[in-house]
Amino acid sequence: MLALQGLTPVALAESLAISLAEARKIVSAVHRDRDLGVPLAEVRRVSMEAVRTHGHVPALALVREESSRLDPFRKLLLRRANMDDSKDELFETVRIPLERPGRFSVCVSSQVGCALACTFCATGRLGLRRNLESWEIVEQVRWVRRGLGPGERVHGVVFQGMGEPMANLDRVIEAIRVLCDPSAQAIDARAITVCTSGLPTGIRRLARELPKVRLGLSLGSAIPEARRRLMPIDDSFSLDAVLDAAIEHARTTGLSPMWAMTLLHGVNDGEEHAQALAHRVLDFAQRSGVRPRLSILAYNRIDEDDDPFTRTPIEREDRFREILRQRGVFTHKRYSGGSDVGAACGQLAARP
Repeated sequence: MLALQGLTPVALAESLAISLAEARKIVSAVHRDRDLGVPLAEVRRVSMEAVRTHGHVPALALVREESSRLDPFRKLLLRRANMDDSKDELFETVRIPLERPGRFSVCVSSQVGCALACTFCATGRLGLRRNLESWEIVEQVRWVRRGLGPGERVHGVVFQGMGEPMANLDRVIEAIRVLCDPSAQAIDARAITVCTSGLPTGIRRLARELPKVRLGLSLGSAIPEARRRLMPIDDSFSLDAVLDAAIEHARTTGLSPMWAMTLLHGVNDGEEHAQALAHRVLDFAQRSGVRPRLSILAYNRIDEDDDPFTRTPIEREDRFREILRQRGVFTHKRYSGGSDVGAACGQLAARP
C-alpha cells in the first residue's frame, strides 16, 4: 500500500497511472486532512478507486508532548499508530520558535537511533534501530502544524533530530520533495536544512538533487585527532574529505553551509582549537567562494548520572570567540532551547 502523505503528485500519478492534475488534488486533500471517502471535484471515479485500493494514510501516534517551562520549545514523542511503545519505535520531534512571533521551524528525526555514536549526542548512545520512512518524516511536520494556533505557521524544517539524514537519504529526499510541493506542505526549500556529521557522498547527492536545500555540518573539532575522538565517523571519512564535499556543495548551489560546533570544557574549547577552526573557515571561503555560517553551541547534558562532558564556562567561550574574531571569523551563538524537557541539541533520546 502506498503511504499517500509520503508522495508528491508526480510520484502518485506515476504509481497509479492517473493524471497529474488529479494527483495534485488528491495530495492536496491528504495534506489538508480532507476525507478521501468523499469524491473530489474533477477527479475521475476510476482514479479515486485506484487511490482507495492501493493507497492509505498511515498515522503517527503521540506518546507524549512536553512544553518547556524556560522558552516556547515543545517536544513530541511519536511512534507508528499500530505499534507499541517499544524503544525500537519511538522518535522525537521539536517545535522551534523563530524570532518572528507565530513562526516555527520543525526539527525532524530521520532515524530511530543513530549508528554514528557521536560522544556528545544522546541519540548516538542508542545505536541504530531503523530508518524512518518518508511519510513518517512528513508526518512529524503535520503533527506540529496541527498544534498551531490562528496566524501561526511552520516556516522551515531542519533535519537535526534523531539519526544521520545522509544515511537515510533516499527517504529524506522523498520527504523534502513532499514538504516543498505546493500541493502538500508548500515549505520553501531554502528554509530546509539537512545536517550531517559528515558523509561526503550524501553531501554531493544533496547538492545535485536538491540544490535549494541548505547544508548543515557538525564539526566536533577542526583538529582531526580531536574530532576522531568525539566523532567516530572521522575514521571512515576524514574532515578533509567532508569539507571537500561541502565545497562542491557550495560551488554547485551557491549556498553558505551552516557549521555547528558544540564547545566541551577542556576538550575542544582551547586556543589551538579556535585557531584551527579559523583556518578551516578561511580556507573554505577561499576555495568555495562562500563563507560558512558558524554557530557555536553550548553543551547540553545528555545524562544526569553518566555524562562525560561539561559545559564550557562563559569566560572561556568568550575567549574562543575572540580568537576567531581576531582572525576575521564571526560567529553566531545559536540558542538551543527546551533543555529542561530534553529537547535541546544533542539531548534527543526518545525515552518512554
